[in-house]
Amino acid sequence: MTPPAAPNFADMEMRLVYAHTLSELIARNPDVYCLEADLGKADASIPIVSTRHPANFINCGVQEANMIGVAAGLAREGKIPFCSSFTAFATRRCYDQITISVAYANNNVKIVGTSPGITQGPNGGTHMCFQDLAIMRAMPNMHVYSPADAHELRAVLFHMAATRQPTYLQLIRLKVPPLFPEDVAFDPQRARRLHEGDDVTLVATGYMTRFALDAARGLAAEGIGVEVLHYPSIKPFDRESLLASARRTGAVVTVENQSILGGLGGAVCEILSEHHPVRVRRLGVPDRFGEVADPDYLFEKHGFGPRHIAQACRDLARRRN
Repeated sequence: MTPPAAPNFADMEMRLVYAHTLSELIARNPDVYCLEADLGKADASIPIVSTRHPANFINCGVQEANMIGVAAGLAREGKIPFCSSFTAFATRRCYDQITISVAYANNNVKIVGTSPGITQGPNGGTHMCFQDLAIMRAMPNMHVYSPADAHELRAVLFHMAATRQPTYLQLIRLKVPPLFPEDVAFDPQRARRLHEGDDVTLVATGYMTRFALDAARGLAAEGIGVEVLHYPSIKPFDRESLLASARRTGAVVTVENQSILGGLGGAVCEILSEHHPVRVRRLGVPDRFGEVADPDYLFEKHGFGPRHIAQACRDLARRRN
């Protein structure tokens, strides 16, 4: 009998990659659990995890704070719970429960926020969360990750299941183009240098990394050298790679699918202001709430789409020269 073909994760929506990988993790280790707050169909754990591993699937209903409490209890008993919901509900709605029951107690709970930033477009401002990276990285004991493609997502999930600490994962639900090979490794202590250049440093994470890389490749044809640093981990943060690049280029652009206040741009500015001040341009959502709109419209409105990334790099490279 011919065994079934291995899944082509690079051709899947990220939510399907998450569900298939979580199912794989449960098959390898029955201590792994999948918890939902009535959004299992949205992130594909229903039916992928719920039918394959019903004993390890818990739907807590529309009560995210209670889901965090259940997860904390499971973690206290040696289990490895993954809790998923839209970013607004996985972070803002139950921030106090995460603070006390997960981070303060240092419980091994994995929190997954789906549809971050402008990718939540159809559901509008109430569901759009532009501050989850900021508030979660400000929490003691919390690790904060934002992978950029399917293969990196799988590497991050395997790392999360194998390590013992409170962790927040920002999960794109959409299908995204592959950036990394299938066997990509994940080290939260190291950024990835995706493009070399000496004129400006471009720092990105998660959903925005592919746009940053496209901008760097386009600018190379104009004679502008852009070094792209991708940060799959916002906390811990690889300080040394940033400083080494900033010392070489003397100018930094950050871009994130988040508010420019407190997230990736905030982390970069904190480090540079203390250790090596240079010109910095932060791209992302300004100090505003979201609205019902597609990503292209929001890129244009808030000025952090592909053409804005390229122009910011041009501006800083020219000012340096």
